[in-house]
Amino acid sequence: MKQEMNNMIHVYTNRENYQYDIHALLKSFYPEHDVRVYGECEPANGEDCGSHVIMRILDDRMELVLAIDDRKEYVHAYKNDTDVIKKASKLALYHDLCDYTGRTLPWGNLTGIRPTKLTMAMLAEGLSDDAIIAQMKSAHAVSDEKARLSLDISKRERQLLDSIHYVDGYSLYIGIPFCPTTCLYCSFTSYPIAMWRKRVSAYLEALFREIDFVAETCRDQILDTIYIGGGTPTTLDAGDLDMLLQRIHDRFDFIQVKELTVEAGRADSITREKLDVLKRHGVTRISVNPQTMKDETLRYIGRQHTVAQVKEAFFMAREAGFDNINMDIILGLPGELEADVRNTIDEIRKLNPDSLTVHSLAVKRASRLSQWIEENGISTLRNTDATMEIAQKGAYAMDMKPYYLYRQKNMSGNFENVGYAREGKYGIYNILINEEVQTIIALGAGSISKRVYPDGKIVRSENMKDVTLYIEKIDEMIERKRRLLAV
Repeated sequence: MKQEMNNMIHVYTNRENYQYDIHALLKSFYPEHDVRVYGECEPANGEDCGSHVIMRILDDRMELVLAIDDRKEYVHAYKNDTDVIKKASKLALYHDLCDYTGRTLPWGNLTGIRPTKLTMAMLAEGLSDDAIIAQMKSAHAVSDEKARLSLDISKRERQLLDSIHYVDGYSLYIGIPFCPTTCLYCSFTSYPIAMWRKRVSAYLEALFREIDFVAETCRDQILDTIYIGGGTPTTLDAGDLDMLLQRIHDRFDFIQVKELTVEAGRADSITREKLDVLKRHGVTRISVNPQTMKDETLRYIGRQHTVAQVKEAFFMAREAGFDNINMDIILGLPGELEADVRNTIDEIRKLNPDSLTVHSLAVKRASRLSQWIEENGISTLRNTDATMEIAQKGAYAMDMKPYYLYRQKNMSGNFENVGYAREGKYGIYNILINEEVQTIIALGAGSISKRVYPDGKIVRSENMKDVTLYIEKIDEMIERKRRLLAV
């Protein structure tokens, strides 16, 4: 109980609409702590309030009190000659946390998942490169390196999205919520295929009904990209994959489809027969994702394949004729050090994929990793500037450039996820899902559709995560889409 008390940070503020940002910033500096945010009233049940943050916005000043980790209380008062607005107070809190902890964060006070939206917007306003970088640094305390990375990616994204049909077009996501096993860090809608094999046909029947509805409803719109993800779509057997892809081809107009991606993902789900099915149906881009090239870590995180199987799956994909293969890796996996990351990059360079997605491990409450950290401590998750640089240099050595970026809550090292690719091998859907500039209609259990209106407004529609409920309530899922897509 004492350890639990020491790992608790209580936050009090008189501004309710600041609570999310305050929570996110504190978690960025103290990922190992449980952070709870309250109004000015005292917490109930006599909870320990020894470690706390108090932030009050008053008419003439802002008061900040920090007392964390048994350290001496820190008090800072800001005179408020004009008005302490939300952005200013968030930046002030960030700078005080830097002073208090002796640390800075690579993305400054940014807590959102799409920092490139800021640089994209400034490009659209016609600001110069120097002005954009200066704004990112002054307004958000973003490091020079991350500001330039965001700007570089935004420029590339604008070029890649030049031919996208924003107003009269859409993209399609199709989710297959099955995997060979569930990984330690995973929080996606995913079910072990061995336990659900008998329900796959029922799932596909429901999914086909959703496919048919969307195809008919959107028959007058242009389909730009299709992404089949999960889960792991290649947990389906070859016959089911064939039926799924045939259904998609039968129902949708492919004349202007720019890419059809299938996440093969797990090496233990890939066979020659399945690769032949994907190739025959015109799949243009696949993923073969090792996450790490260390067998010990693979076993530890619950992936039942070896490094040798990853290599075999990759070579099979090349032999099947795929010339756009992505590989995913995760930095910050339990127990991995710089030498392990360097080995992973060296092994991937030997395979020579066409794109590389570098993820920083994110700790999700719904994953088994969250429980693992409670038992083992967060100190075993090491992602540093050095490991990020190893991955970046490896991508550059393969003649790849960064083309999309996003962040997640509770990321190891407070870094980012970056997609690197060679010229002509970029994943357009990845940009679209992150920049939220085009309607994406998502089908299958646990998927979320986003309708983007010309004025920038976004309306979401969620499908049920539970596979059984999705099957049983497919009529309700279709009705949700009917409302979403109504003119």
